[in-house]
Amino acid sequence: MCWKCGKEQDFSASVYRDSTCSACGADLHSCRGCAFYAPGSHFDCRETVEEIVVEKERANFCEHFRAGLNSKWNGTQGQNGPVNGATAADKARDAFNNLFG
Repeated sequence: MCWKCGKEQDFSASVYRDSTCSACGADLHSCRGCAFYAPGSHFDCRETVEEIVVEKERANFCEHFRAGLNSKWNGTQGQNGPVNGATAADKARDAFNNLFG
């Protein structure tokens, strides 16, 4: 599903850096289209990334990218079901990040 317009996407093939939404042209390989995107987390990502990606809506080369939207932040589901911080570790990390930013 496109993070910008919500159109369903075919993620059966790999999502490359230059992959775009067929409806609105938004970059799909971007932080906003990633299952790990989590505003408020360290560098707005649930993965351990060493460098901040400033433009979250633009294509990037992140090796942690996983296609699919994070339901907690975007109101939808990831390609493998909800990605909403359901584990105890995710909840603890969210609580910590909310307290200490």
